[in-house]
Amino acid sequence: MASTKKQLIIVESPAKARTISRFMGNRYKVEASQGHVRDLPKSQLGVDTENDFELKYITIRGRGDIISAIRKEAHNASAVYLATDPDREGEAISWHLAQILHMDMAKPCRIEFHEVTQNAVREAIRHPRLIDMDLVNAQQARRALDRLVGYQISPLLWGKVKKGLSAGRVQSVVTRMVVMREEEIEAFVPEEYWDLHATASVSDKSRTSFQVSLASPSGKKAELHSQQEAEDARKKVQEGCFQVQSLKTNEKRRLPAPPFTTSSLQQEASRKLNFTTAKTMQVVQQIYEGVDLKDEGTQGIVTYIRTDSVRISAEAIEAMRAYIPERFGKEYLPDEPNEFKGRKNAQDAHEAIRPTSILRTPESIRDSLTRDQYNLYKLIYNRTLASQMAPVVYETMMAEIVSEDVGLRFYGEHKVFSGFTILYEDGRDDPEEAPQVQIPRLKEGMKINVQDVEIQQHFTQPPARYTEASLVKTMEEKGIGRPSTYAPTITTIINRGYVSREKKRLYPTELGRMVTSMMEEYFTEIVDVDFTASLEERLDHVEDGSTEWKKVLRDFYPDFQRMLNKAEQEVEKIEIRDEPSDVICDQCGARMVYKMGRFGRFLACPNFPECRNTKPILNYIDATCPKCGGRLLEKFSRKNRKFYGCERYPECDFVSWDKPVADRCPKCGTWMIEKRGRHGECWHVCTNQTCQNRVEVSENSAVEEAENAHE
Repeated sequence: MASTKKQLIIVESPAKARTISRFMGNRYKVEASQGHVRDLPKSQLGVDTENDFELKYITIRGRGDIISAIRKEAHNASAVYLATDPDREGEAISWHLAQILHMDMAKPCRIEFHEVTQNAVREAIRHPRLIDMDLVNAQQARRALDRLVGYQISPLLWGKVKKGLSAGRVQSVVTRMVVMREEEIEAFVPEEYWDLHATASVSDKSRTSFQVSLASPSGKKAELHSQQEAEDARKKVQEGCFQVQSLKTNEKRRLPAPPFTTSSLQQEASRKLNFTTAKTMQVVQQIYEGVDLKDEGTQGIVTYIRTDSVRISAEAIEAMRAYIPERFGKEYLPDEPNEFKGRKNAQDAHEAIRPTSILRTPESIRDSLTRDQYNLYKLIYNRTLASQMAPVVYETMMAEIVSEDVGLRFYGEHKVFSGFTILYEDGRDDPEEAPQVQIPRLKEGMKINVQDVEIQQHFTQPPARYTEASLVKTMEEKGIGRPSTYAPTITTIINRGYVSREKKRLYPTELGRMVTSMMEEYFTEIVDVDFTASLEERLDHVEDGSTEWKKVLRDFYPDFQRMLNKAEQEVEKIEIRDEPSDVICDQCGARMVYKMGRFGRFLACPNFPECRNTKPILNYIDATCPKCGGRLLEKFSRKNRKFYGCERYPECDFVSWDKPVADRCPKCGTWMIEKRGRHGECWHVCTNQTCQNRVEVSENSAVEEAENAHE
């Protein structure tokens, strides 16, 4: 009689377990560990520094029932497959599970798949492998380093600064990066400069005009440092007789961007969808683990989401090369597949983030996805498909236009073939990118008329404050953290009150500056970017088997212990004064102060604990409620999504996801909302469905535009 025992597959998340259960059939049982089941104890260091850094693991509180259920299923199973995520953390979870279940480590039990689809899971089951102890040890080394730093510096902060603070091996250096950027901005001294532009046309009274800029006043490089220099240059241009001295025409090609890594997805989702890094990872996790699709059942629709590789499998490229000419035409398919070079320290074990099927278009599954899931999937799908399409082709022209003692230059480019941009245009913050212009028909020696000569004053701009997207980009470039740690690190420094986020920009708080200053003085290496990056490299060497994991700890700890001992003896207690507000406590009459809590800033009475009165900080917008005329507040939902509601709630139930504006529709008088385009353009849109009038708004913030230009 055939065995009725099932084969057990253990994954991390319940959502992934449900997805796999639905397509693997009755022969398999799928259980979720819900992340780690064992870890270092919270109540003690858990790293024995006197005994060669032996780690003490205990069952995580609340995981007992999960472990019991997994043990029961494993006991009744004909085979057990450990299918946790294909990275260091996932490998460590599999190792812990194998130990808890007393599995034979010499037998292949680990399966690895990079997309949650039936074919991928079945293929993985056909090729189980041994647990990779190099990966496990790299995770153990990272965990031990983080515990040694966090659990030994944090108590120092509690005693010397205030309770509830924390330090971390990665979070401390990232906080310092934000602080250093602010210090650069504060120390920046703007320098004046001027530029000159004019309208030019061909002397034969052609109606075609084009813009030229100053190239070489008096034969020198075009640098105008004062108004007098600019006025002198303008006079020379106005008096000059110009002709085309030299002419260069060319064809320029721009290749598509590579498919997404974790960090580039976070950056692009911030630019195009206004997602935080944490929200991007939350939504992409959902579509990776599985969504219920009509006619297909539950499927993971993107590949593994924690990766720094830009590689795509040969099978996926083949599928795209078959699909592109069918959808767009053969001219949009390059002769050979596009190849992309990853960054220097990229781990190439995983593919880039891509759709699991290129035939599954965003529009075909839109009804099965939430709005956020659809928008993010569309971003991933379009970027992936575009990465294998033909380049954009531009016609370019550069003309040197001179008189006796002054030179002008024309440069223009005109798109003659859209290439991949027919589908996707990657977000660019590049002020050097030339605008699209009509190329004039010029010839060498041709006489040119110049008029409308304008000069304009400018000042050099300080470096822009980080956004979450640009901070992730810098972390990746400098080798700080890994794809799985970018979003949690930024979330931590904001939640701890070291950094605040205002209109997407990151600012260091006084607390963040204070803690960073102490860390710079007493824990120099911990907040040093190069030292932190070198530690990441050493962890990579543990992963590839070239370095023994405890050696990393042996090399790190003695110097760290000396820094710790010195700080404990020399750091004096720091008194943090709360920032006063203009709000009076309605219970005791004291002026309330700003405090930082788990969910951000709030108002509290300074007479705590005698008076425990607290109040939320209310952010009013410049618009009145369309229902009752009350003031409107900026609020946040349970999922931290911004919306707008009436201050008179619950008496008035008005709410809007879009920001209402003070102006009424000039056509019908209905209230209007603000809508923004991806390039910063802004409209006020009528909410009357039969009107839908749009009014373009021109008064964008000059400061925000300048910061965006330098991002």
